[in-house]
Amino acid sequence: EKVRRKPFIVVLFDEIEKAHQEIYNSLLQVLEDGRLTDGQGRTVDFKNTVLIFTSNLGTSDISKAVGLGFTQGGGENNYERMKQKVNDELKKHFRPEFLNRIDDIIVFHQLTRDEIIRMVDLMIGRVEKQLKGKDMAMELTDAAKSLLAKRGFDPVLGARPLRRTIQREIEDALSEKILFEEVGPGQLVTVDVDNWDGEGSGEDAVFTFVGTKKPAKPVEPELEKAATAGAPSAAASE
Repeated sequence: EKVRRKPFIVVLFDEIEKAHQEIYNSLLQVLEDGRLTDGQGRTVDFKNTVLIFTSNLGTSDISKAVGLGFTQGGGENNYERMKQKVNDELKKHFRPEFLNRIDDIIVFHQLTRDEIIRMVDLMIGRVEKQLKGKDMAMELTDAAKSLLAKRGFDPVLGARPLRRTIQREIEDALSEKILFEEVGPGQLVTVDVDNWDGEGSGEDAVFTFVGTKKPAKPVEPELEKAATAGAPSAAASE
């Protein structure tokens, strides 16, 4: 119905491998003819619609390949082997006539540690915006970001657990400290890590929260210029 009303759209089928067989039969008509006839006999034009399918097939092979940590090495050879394994899983699960109607199959590279750290920064940024309403600020040390990345990354699920990890380890813990007035308005909260040197699993590591007085905001150049211009000047008398 939505495609009938707005044909110039993108339709996403998330985890398409879990769909019922009848869905595949309907998609065959869409992918082949660019149209679909519904139960009421109406024909919907899909020729201007982009269809995207996502799948987790082959993730078990990816997890075996990368082990428990982040991988930076291996280059294109590892990627090509991973891509071949994923394609093999796709051929086992989907019928050839379905795969042959898909324009392109993209296998994403494994997320690197630096990419996970950038995701941590983005998610923490949302928490920082909430703290501004309480006249508070927050900063994370590199160790804290690294530990969040390690605990929030899974070789099979990717970075999906990261949101829950930040909620549990940072947001919930910080809310508790605000509740007990260990930190509060007017403070910059620095999040660091104890009992971890950056190596190993970090199971015994603990996040720490220390509140200090927020640094004064620097005077903006335009405001400073306006204040100077409005100030009375002293004239030298002879």
